[in-house]
Order: sequence, then C-alpha cells, then structure tokens
Amino acid sequence: MKNLFEKWNSISLIIRILIGTAIGAVLALVIPQATGIAILGDLFVGALKAIAPVLVCVLVMSSLAQTKEGHNGNMTTVIFLYMLSTIIGAIVAVVASFLFPITITLTDAAAGSSPTSVVEVLKNLLLNLVSNPIASLSEANYLGVLTWSAIIGVALKKSTPATKQVLNDLAEGVSTVVRWIISFAPIGIMGLVFNSVSTSGIKIFTQYGKLILLLVGCMLFQEFITNGLIVGICLRKNPYPLISRCARESGLTAFFTRSSAANIPVNMELCEKLGLDKNNYSVSIPLGSTINMDGAAITITVMTLAAVHTLGINVNIPTAIVLSILSAISACGASGIAGGSLLLIPVACSLFGISNDIAMQVVGVGFIISVIQDSCETALNSSSDALLTATAEFMQWRKEGRELPF
Repeated sequence: MKNLFEKWNSISLIIRILIGTAIGAVLALVIPQATGIAILGDLFVGALKAIAPVLVCVLVMSSLAQTKEGHNGNMTTVIFLYMLSTIIGAIVAVVASFLFPITITLTDAAAGSSPTSVVEVLKNLLLNLVSNPIASLSEANYLGVLTWSAIIGVALKKSTPATKQVLNDLAEGVSTVVRWIISFAPIGIMGLVFNSVSTSGIKIFTQYGKLILLLVGCMLFQEFITNGLIVGICLRKNPYPLISRCARESGLTAFFTRSSAANIPVNMELCEKLGLDKNNYSVSIPLGSTINMDGAAITITVMTLAAVHTLGINVNIPTAIVLSILSAISACGASGIAGGSLLLIPVACSLFGISNDIAMQVVGVGFIISVIQDSCETALNSSSDALLTATAEFMQWRKEGRELPF
C-alpha cells in the first residue's frame, strides 16, 4: 500500500487531477445517486478556503517584517497589469457583444441582493480595508487581511531576529499544510466533477447555448490572445509556454473549485515553482484575487448587453466605453467566491436605466449557466493572477540579463 501511494504521488499532479476528473464524470453517469461522493469536493474546497486567509496573513506579515531596506518590489507594475487586463477584458466583451448580439428570455427568476451603484461598490471596498482583522480572517475578506497583515508586518520590521524567525517558521509551517491539502486535489476534484455532472448533466450545454458560447469565447480570447499580447510585449518572448503552464497548474484547479480565494494556495505554489520572489507574490496573488477580474468584467459586460439587446435599447460608442470602465470597476468588487460577479450585473444595468427587477432576472439567468460560466471565469481570473505576477517579475529579470525559466 505504501509503495502504491508513493507511486501515485510520483505522477504529475496535473495528470492525477485529470484522472480524478475522468473518474468523477464516469461515476456521475453510472451511479448518480451516490451523492456521498460529492462531499469529497466540498471537503477539499472547504479546506482550501479555510487555510487560504491564514496563509495570506502569515506570508504577508513574514515577508514585510523581513524585507530589507531598499528592497525593490514590483507591486506598481503588477497592479498596472491587473487593471489593464481587466479593462481590456471588458472591452473585448463589448466588441464581441456587438458583433454577436445575444438576447435572453427574461422570466420571473431572481436571486439575492446586489449593490445599487458603483459608489456603493467602492464604499464596500474601502470599508473592507479597515474591517476587524479577526473578522476579516474568519470571513475571508482578503482586502482586510492584506491591509492588517501589511500594517503589522511593517510594524515588525524592527523586531528582534528571534521574532522574525518565528514568523518565518510559522509561514513555512502553514505552507506545508497547504501542500498537504493540495496533494488531495485529485480526490477533491473527483467529488466536484461528480456533483456537477450528476446534478446538471449535459442539458446545461443546450440551454442558453449561444450565451455560453459568447461568454466562453470572450474568456478564451482574453486568456490566449489578449494576455498573450500583454506578456509578449512585456517580455519580448513567446508567451505561450508561460500561459499554458499557468492555465494547467492554476486554471485547471480554479475551474473546478470556482473560487479565486480557494485557489490562492495553488497560485502561491506555482509562483514558488517559477522561482519568484515571495516578498512580491505573497502580496500580489491575494491582491489579484480581489482586483484582477478579467473574467468577472467579461461576465458583467456580456450579461448586461444581453439584457440591453433583449430590451431593444440603443447603445452608442461613448456609452459602451463607459460600460467597459464601469464593468472593470465593478469587477474589482466581485467577491472571491463562486458566483460573486453575477450580483454586480445590476450595477452595470443601471447605466442603461434597466430596473433592478429586470436586472435581477438577468442575474437569475446567470445562475442557471453558472456551472460553465463561473468555472471558466474563475479559471481565467486565477490563472491571470499567476501569469501577470510572473510577467511583472520576469520584466525585471530581463532588464538584469537573467534567463527566463520558460
């Protein structure tokens, strides 16, 4: 048994995840009534969500406390790339929605509550920055976790070497726990796939098919064309080896967990494999799960314009540009949980005078297709976090004449 376990662990994690995916799909088709299998996915995602805020907290505190004076970080570049990518994602969605206009059937479906304006979104973001640090940890409020971890980390810069060593040991310990959890990814993803296939089957591919194709098409364009151009221009090198690696090692797990927050530990491990500076990625990765929302911007824009086309509202170019900016800002307010971007659709709908009742019906349609939409959105969001973090650091490597690891 021990030899079998060691042989299993010696196989690439990606291959093991694909095996788990196939087993989950087969079991869902053969024994869909065995609902107990789905709990494996819930346990895996639950464990990742539970450890992620703690990991971010200790890594940020440890990194900042031990940062030497004059350390040249690259956060300005990372944030610029995050925002550029998110805005371009919204523009891609606007262009695609005009080229391939989609209408939807609006019913009485409604879901949840949503912000009523961009001002409210920004207000919530600012309040999250100063949220109670203990509450931020328990509620996975990453803006609050980042803020207080950064403040405490800076305050501890002048602490004794022994204190810094304790922080470093704590960060290493939590990172080890994360690696243990990630080793169970194939089993967890098997449960997640079983749950999706057994509950939704293949009918989801026929309902709202055109809308799904438009959303997924925009996200694939963003992943491989837009991000390819950004990375290629920044690094002056073929970007696709790096893009494909981020898509495999980050996007694949994010697709099934459907949570940028739960995928933070996966991205941390990927950045470590790429040889990036922990002082940088320990901050940029959790920050990216909050503000780098290409997929969310695409979802908000496409769903809003679907409602606009359904209602016969004329949209001119200036309004479309405003919508792109509004979608990008709203996307930054999307939570790191499954379906977080859908509840921000009414914010964009308000730009066209669409009532909240109708907007919430659009949200209802979004939840119907969320099995595919949210999975693809999260895969794009999370893989872009790792991709753009790596791009920002590799730009510095190129200037220094260092060889890039791809």
